[in-house]
Amino acid sequence: MKKETGKTAQEYIQLKIIDLAKNRILEGEKSISEIAYELGFKYPQHFTRMFKKSTGYSPNEYKFAN
Repeated sequence: MKKETGKTAQEYIQLKIIDLAKNRILEGEKSISEIAYELGFKYPQHFTRMFKKSTGYSPNEYKFAN
């Protein structure tokens, strides 16, 4: 995986999760907690932390910036 994409499997999966999260956040139909649970996070705080680390924005900041 690293050879093909330059990313580890874990990094690649996290990027895909972030892409899914961005789409769901912008749809605006569900809360951040609901999105986090749907994406397999046990705690919404973990989702928020990963999202912010990846994008530079919290999920709510991302929602209102776009």
